[in-house]
Amino acid sequence: MRVLGVDPGLTRCGFGVVDGGSGRTVTPVAVEVVRTPADLELSARLLRISEAAEGWIDLYRPEVVAVERVFSQHNVRTAMGTAQAGGVVALAAARRGIPVCFHTPSEVKAAVTGSGSADKAQVTAMVMRILALPTAPRPADAADALALAICHCWRAPMIERMARAEAAAAEQRRRYQARLAELKKAGSS
Repeated sequence: MRVLGVDPGLTRCGFGVVDGGSGRTVTPVAVEVVRTPADLELSARLLRISEAAEGWIDLYRPEVVAVERVFSQHNVRTAMGTAQAGGVVALAAARRGIPVCFHTPSEVKAAVTGSGSADKAQVTAMVMRILALPTAPRPADAADALALAICHCWRAPMIERMARAEAAAAEQRRRYQARLAELKKAGSS
């Protein structure tokens, strides 16, 4: 499975592509951080991020895009910018029919390091180890993008199993309710 991981941000937006193999095997493909100047209009910054996302999607052809979910930040302005950047990436993927999955920072940290409260240095060190990288991806947004892609590769089978189980439960509930309706109708006749 090829995954494009995106650590969204207006100033720095990390993009990382990995190929997931059998088990927990993950191979790095590409990583980059797209920067936009703070003095540029918001719409122009979002356009640059969107164009970068489209370029990455068209070049690397991921099967899924994993984006960091804005979970909580004290700075509302930063949270809004991060959410907007993630939104334009999700839109670029949706236009191409590529599924988008959102993962919280703690989910990513837990998947990659084993601890949902790991710091950036721990995440970077584990990304280097998992992908056998000789040097740390810089800036941290690059390592975070790769961590998102790794997280998705490792969590996707569980997410898929849960979705199938939920669908099966919903189908059983539908059948049960239909049967009850039939019995009720037959009893009132």
